[in-house]
Amino acid sequence: MKKIIATFCTLSLLIGALAGCSATSETQSTTSADTSAEETTAETAGGSTAGTAEETEIQVFIAASLSEAMTEIAAEYNKEHPEVTITYNADSSGTLMQQIEEGFECDLFFSASTDEVDELNEQGYVMDGSIKQLLENSVVLISAKDSGTAVTGFENITDAANLALAGESVPVGKYSREIFTNLGIYDDVMSMEINECKNVTAVKEAVKEGANEVGTVYYSDAYSVKDDVDIIASADSSLLDTPIIYPAALIKNDQADEAQTAAAEAFLEYLSSDTAKQIFSDYMFIIHEE
Repeated sequence: MKKIIATFCTLSLLIGALAGCSATSETQSTTSADTSAEETTAETAGGSTAGTAEETEIQVFIAASLSEAMTEIAAEYNKEHPEVTITYNADSSGTLMQQIEEGFECDLFFSASTDEVDELNEQGYVMDGSIKQLLENSVVLISAKDSGTAVTGFENITDAANLALAGESVPVGKYSREIFTNLGIYDDVMSMEINECKNVTAVKEAVKEGANEVGTVYYSDAYSVKDDVDIIASADSSLLDTPIIYPAALIKNDQADEAQTAAAEAFLEYLSSDTAKQIFSDYMFIIHEE
């Protein structure tokens, strides 16, 4: 009997030991799996998992005439890069240049004229080798739709009661004055009643709403409101001292971290992509060929 009891005790201990080993093994397996899951979650949340891009925001200064096209381009870009927030500052190129000189945070500057970018480059604001000449445009004379104006071209622009004209520091305003000078009508035009506007968008709106009889804008701007304005004439390129070229460049930004700088570089490259070119073409910009 003692022998049977001893044997039973031995079996009980063995079964208990085996059960304990099994329980320990299951606990270790569960702990290991939980730990692995926690580590994966932590890595993903921290952005350290391979292929997970870091969220960032870039400041992009754009000429007012680019607003609609660039809004669409940003939407397309974000389909591939949702981690990048693109914040636009749209105004005349001259105003934007001044803001950069005053220390406004900017990662990328897309101007309607080479003058502003060249000047910033000479002052050391532009990142070396980053200037890209992307687009071309033309200057047109517009009136409100079916306005009945007597003006038939730039040559008799002074027949209008008044004129919406961008300021001299605004590229389209500068180009317009070159046209007047080369036509020999500069003094006569400057004697007109002029509504001097802060940028090309303001000119477009002033004519569209009937506040001014005629105005000078880019062809791309006139096309964007083609149902509301008539294009009276388009200035021949021979009337301009320099071609209308839109350059883009990276601006040195001491406030940017590596992710922000890399995102600005990538977005600048995207502006030369087939997708971006098609959007620019849809808005009647001419793709510049080097």
